[in-house]
Amino acid sequence: MIPDDLWVAPAEWLPPTAEKTADALATGRVTTGEADAMGYEQLPVSDDLSAPQMAVRAARRALSRAGVPAGNLAAVLHAWTYYQGHDFWSPAHYVAAETGARDAIPTGIQQMCNGAAAALRAAVHQLAAHPGGAPVLVTTADRFASPGFDRWGGDYGVWYGDGGTAAVVGAGPDGVPEGALALRALRTRAAPELENAHRDVGAFHPAPHTGGAAVDVRRTKKAFLADHDKPRFLARLRRETTAVLAAALTAAGIGPGGRQLSTVLLPRLGRATARDVYGPAVAEITDAPLADLGDRTGHLGAGDLLSNLAALAADTGPHRLERGEYAAVLSAGAGFTWSAVVVQRT
Repeated sequence: MIPDDLWVAPAEWLPPTAEKTADALATGRVTTGEADAMGYEQLPVSDDLSAPQMAVRAARRALSRAGVPAGNLAAVLHAWTYYQGHDFWSPAHYVAAETGARDAIPTGIQQMCNGAAAALRAAVHQLAAHPGGAPVLVTTADRFASPGFDRWGGDYGVWYGDGGTAAVVGAGPDGVPEGALALRALRTRAAPELENAHRDVGAFHPAPHTGGAAVDVRRTKKAFLADHDKPRFLARLRRETTAVLAAALTAAGIGPGGRQLSTVLLPRLGRATARDVYGPAVAEITDAPLADLGDRTGHLGAGDLLSNLAALAADTGPHRLERGEYAAVLSAGAGFTWSAVVVQRT
C-alpha cells in the first residue's frame, strides 16, 4: 500500500553530445530497415563522464527540485544495467558521497532495465515502514561506450543512449512539493523462467568480456528464440504488460477503461516495439494516448522510467501533467520484470 502523501520529484541529466541516426546510416552501423523500425533521431553519448558521475548530476537536480538537502536523505538507491566505471566497487556509495548524502544508507539495485522501478519500489517500502522518515534518493545511470558495448548494433530492436536520472521520494504532512508528482500506484510482475533470453546457455564465464570482446545481446536472444516460439513470446510480453498496468490502475483507483489517464508513457524501445507489444497491450484496458519519448535519448538502460517521470513533472513541455491529471508509466527489464507506475499532479 502506497501512503496517500507519498511523492516523487524526478530529474535527468543527459550528455550534450550525441550520435545521429543519419550518421549511423551513412557509416553502415544500422540499416534503413532498422532505422525505420526504431524511428529515433539520435542517441546521447558521454565523451568523458562515467555513469555514476552522470547520476550525481541528475541527483543534484532532483534534490534542488524537491527542496531537500542531501544531508537529510535516509537512503540512496542506485540502479544500472551496464559497466559503472570500475570492476570491483560500489557505485551507490560513490553517488551518496558525491551528492553529500553522508548520513544515508547507499544500496545498489540490479534488475536490469527495470532497475528504476525496483529502486522506487524499495523506496516506497522504506517510507511506508517508517512513517515520518526522511526522504530517499533513487538514481540510475548507464554509459554504453565502446569497445565493450555497441550502442547501435549490440541488440535487436534497441538503441542505447547514455545518461543519468534521479528522483527524491518522500512523504509527509507538508504535502507534495512544487515540481513533484504524487505517486498513486506502483505494481510489478516477473517471469524469471525467461531469464535465459540474456544468458549464454552454454557456459558461465569467469570474468567480464571473456565470452566476447563486446556485449552481444543479439547472440543470446537469437539462441533463446530458436528454442521459443517468437509469436508466443511476444504474446507473453503483451499479457504481462496488460496485467501489470491493469493492477496499477486498480490500485490508483482509476475506473474501467482508464478514462482518467492523460497518457501512458512507454519504455524507450522504438516504434516497432510500441506497435507490436505495447500498443496492443495497453489497448486491452485503456484508450489513453501512448507516447515513446526516446526520439532524442534512445533507451537509457535503467533510466527510462525516471526520465519519463521527469517529462511529466517538467515546468513546461508537451508531456507536462496539468493539475489533477493522471499518467501511467510502463517499465520492463531483462529477467523478465514488468512495472507500471501511476502518478498525479496534485
